[in-house]
Amino acid sequence: MTIGKLTWKKAVTADGFTIGQVEGGEVDTNNWRVTHLHVGLNEEALSEFGLRRPYMGRVLICLPVQYIKSVGEVVTFKQTLKELKETKECKEFTVR
Repeated sequence: MTIGKLTWKKAVTADGFTIGQVEGGEVDTNNWRVTHLHVGLNEEALSEFGLRRPYMGRVLICLPVQYIKSVGEVVTFKQTLKELKETKECKEFTVR
């Protein structure tokens, strides 16, 4: 599956919380593999993460592909919302 087929799919936690949608990813150019997905947070997720949407732009978080449980109509992560909030690996907040 290409990363393009994941783009704009809803991102859902293990406990059924929709955090937003996939907006891109990161590739390790040494082996040409996708390593992380960028997820644009929706309003509810922003609130849960204790963030606010910037006046212009959106907030993206970067999550490792190892966190993915399944891909279908949505991308489902293995972690609950609480676990994602507590993770330290590449949970970067980027404003675009």
